[in-house]
Amino acid sequence: MTYDEGLAQRIRERLGERPAVTEKRMFGGLAFLLHGNMTVGVSGEEVVVRVGPDRTEQALARPEARPMDFTGRPMRGWVTVSGPALAEDAVLDHWITTAVAFADTLPPK
Repeated sequence: MTYDEGLAQRIRERLGERPAVTEKRMFGGLAFLLHGNMTVGVSGEEVVVRVGPDRTEQALARPEARPMDFTGRPMRGWVTVSGPALAEDAVLDHWITTAVAFADTLPPK
């Protein structure tokens, strides 16, 4: 599977020049790691977002989000965001901010 390079570039722009951000090809897509912790990724034309276990239900209340499920079993703490809503900068900004806020609570790897 390929990933949407334009969407990946929009994420890069939002993450800025943080020295602690790295990119890694994973699961047929592209993952962005903060201090070694996967934070957000692009898979096809969708974004996977690490929101944390305590914020999963709140994240799923948004119409553009659904449970992240690569294996037939949803991963708590992660959501997949897709659809036309991703074209809106404010929506992408929300998800990047949410992912970074959670990743900032994790110890570096």
